[in-house]
Amino acid sequence: MGLTSQSLEITVIVLALACVAATVWLWPRLSRSGVRPVLGRLGAIVATQLSIVCALALAVNSSFEFYGSWDELLGNNEQAPVSVSQNGGKYASIGNIKGGLVQPAGPQGLDRVTGLPKGPADKVGKVESVRIIGRRTRAINPGFVYLPPQYFQQQFRRQRFPVMVVISGYPGGIMNLAQHLQVPQNAGRLIAQGKMQPTVIVMVRPTIAPPRDTECVDVPGGPQAETFFTKDLPDAMKSAYRVGHDPSAWGAFGYSSGGTCSLQLAMRNPNVYTSAVSLSGDYAIKDDLTTGSLFGTGIAGAKREREHDLLWRLKHLPAPQISALVASSRKGEPDYGDTMKFLQAAKPPMTVDSIILPRGSHQFATWRREVVPALEWQSQQLTFPQDTEAAKPRPRPGTGPSPAPGPGKGTAPSNGPAATPGPAERKRVEAEQSRG
Repeated sequence: MGLTSQSLEITVIVLALACVAATVWLWPRLSRSGVRPVLGRLGAIVATQLSIVCALALAVNSSFEFYGSWDELLGNNEQAPVSVSQNGGKYASIGNIKGGLVQPAGPQGLDRVTGLPKGPADKVGKVESVRIIGRRTRAINPGFVYLPPQYFQQQFRRQRFPVMVVISGYPGGIMNLAQHLQVPQNAGRLIAQGKMQPTVIVMVRPTIAPPRDTECVDVPGGPQAETFFTKDLPDAMKSAYRVGHDPSAWGAFGYSSGGTCSLQLAMRNPNVYTSAVSLSGDYAIKDDLTTGSLFGTGIAGAKREREHDLLWRLKHLPAPQISALVASSRKGEPDYGDTMKFLQAAKPPMTVDSIILPRGSHQFATWRREVVPALEWQSQQLTFPQDTEAAKPRPRPGTGPSPAPGPGKGTAPSNGPAATPGPAERKRVEAEQSRG
């Protein structure tokens, strides 16, 4: 049974209840004097307490996903095989991958998520449970990948799709994104309603070295989280799926620590992510008990820490050409003051929009109110990229029926929303027109 499986959790809870019942039933017999009764009482107390603690630990881990597998719990990640995908990244689905940078995984809790698409993939889409292998960092991160219905439809066979990298908070994991925020379920509904263009969504957690909170930072002599999110993850996705290669097709999205990561990744790496969504994220990264030393010591460490202060970056460095959406609440969110400072400090070519609720605390009830408009917003920033291969010539008249051509760049899907160019694409087109 998997570490996060519901069957293991139920089994341990039943065992804990049995230990409690047995202790109550046998306690009169163990109340006598003598060595054996005393050892019996100690054994009953230890067994009962241990079973209860294990049941609670499994329940907490299942909810927050500190560890996603027995290997992670036992520290066996370093022994996992690492290999590079072959065939030029022409895989259509994870089922065709053998030992690549994106590998099929067990359910990882996906079997307990409600409301996932059921039916033919070309009608309702598909959610796959995977693990993402970092070729440079050698990190292994569990993930869910949502593929829209259009990904499997014949008329889109030559299309690359935009990508949202959706990052959970810490402590937390991909189950929170699928179950509590219902990211794939909401995306599927928005795409069906024409409010969001077909998009591949990869759902991951922010840490690559659990239980340490790596905060998407390249730690000197430690985990290289920023490298994983800016190089390993994009490379893995491009090797396994038909996704855009241009930065205008990539956006980062997250809540809490995941929101912090999203802003950091886009502002520090605009050549990778051209848009970011931050729901209740922070604007600077600081060391604490969960992170340990992220930046090192001395002058170099202080410099690295300062460069991860986004308000400092906006004041002292050129603004990156990205679009960002930040969300907070006037009452209940501790980051409201810094959010307003960030909005005021933003300058061209960077653009920043906001969702400011009158009231809302740092919890899923607040983020559930923000996730749908945030998904719609980011979809408008991403481009629907170029064809993946040249269109095949039609047969000459009289040689057979002509195949239906797939839609070109910017063509409205036959059963979905129009592929609206994002700001980055519009600016590129305007620049070309001005040169012409």
